[in-house]
Amino acid sequence: MSHESIQTATGIQRTILDNLHVAVLVLDENFCVGYLNPAAENLFHLSSKRAIGIRADKLLFIDTHMFERLREALQLAHPYSEHELTVEISHDQQITIDYRVTPLQYADEPAMLMLEITQIDRQLRIAREEKLLSEQTASRQLIRGMAHEIKNPLGGLRGAAQLLERELPKPELKEYTRIIIGEADRLQNLVDRMLGPNNLPRMQAVSIHQISEHVRQLVQVEAPKNIFFNLDYDPSLPDIQADPELLIQVTLNITRNAVAAMGDNGGEITYRTRPLRHFTIGHKHHRLVLQFDIIDNGPGIPEAIRDQIFFPMVTGHAKGTGLGLSIAQSLINQHGGLIACNSQPGKTVFTIYLPMENRDG
Repeated sequence: MSHESIQTATGIQRTILDNLHVAVLVLDENFCVGYLNPAAENLFHLSSKRAIGIRADKLLFIDTHMFERLREALQLAHPYSEHELTVEISHDQQITIDYRVTPLQYADEPAMLMLEITQIDRQLRIAREEKLLSEQTASRQLIRGMAHEIKNPLGGLRGAAQLLERELPKPELKEYTRIIIGEADRLQNLVDRMLGPNNLPRMQAVSIHQISEHVRQLVQVEAPKNIFFNLDYDPSLPDIQADPELLIQVTLNITRNAVAAMGDNGGEITYRTRPLRHFTIGHKHHRLVLQFDIIDNGPGIPEAIRDQIFFPMVTGHAKGTGLGLSIAQSLINQHGGLIACNSQPGKTVFTIYLPMENRDG
């Protein structure tokens, strides 16, 4: 069947397809593209003129399973749909899609397939972020409740140990009360760290690049010599309204975790900044958002704890307390932002999203 015959839809049908937000492709019996609408052009970053005649598996890099399902739909004239499928649209970009396949038949012409593709990465990201924010809120409430219940008896234990110490006749016995007092103080400090800073952020104009450079210099002094930094900054980024001390703590916590994860083998840490326009954090839309990525090429976060790394007391390091990322998330939340993580062996990315517009305006 010629590509011209595929495009014999009436003017109104073509107008409808051209104005859909869903990407639409029509494939001939050889799975070659005969038509794609503007939404599909945007999705694949390819003009209709260049895409016509290209086989679908060259455009979408589909796997064997999907290709066999397309073949079956063509032969049996049976429509089907799939949800949350990860596909590759170029050698360096993967997307998550919902798609529907509908066989088409016109008179005696060979059968065709219409693919309707909806990219759902944004919806999935927003859903994950809303879940993360909800979990963080619930976690903070739980911690505050626990802290209240723990701090009161701790104060009582410490006070009783101090009174007992005054009454003990032998100095050597006071060693035991000092242990009680010392352990009570240690637990008190741990609870305070779990709660994080109580003060609200002190907002001022600050450059994210000054923050990251300050942290890089601190870490390079204490890190092994085989830890290297790569800087991928967008110099056009304006200052943001934030508390510089809190941003330093967040960046330092994540960077030190990266150094610890890479261990004696060393590796590379990349700081990358980009602006995002019309971006949603959780359920709130922002005109302009800062994306600050902290990337390392270490072994990755163990799969068993990837979904819980922002919870208190969850850590992948034997000597870790599991508080650094929980506190970092809380501090960024106070700025109206969010920290997201994507980790696999050889590449872990912590992404800090911060609103860049004036929050008082």
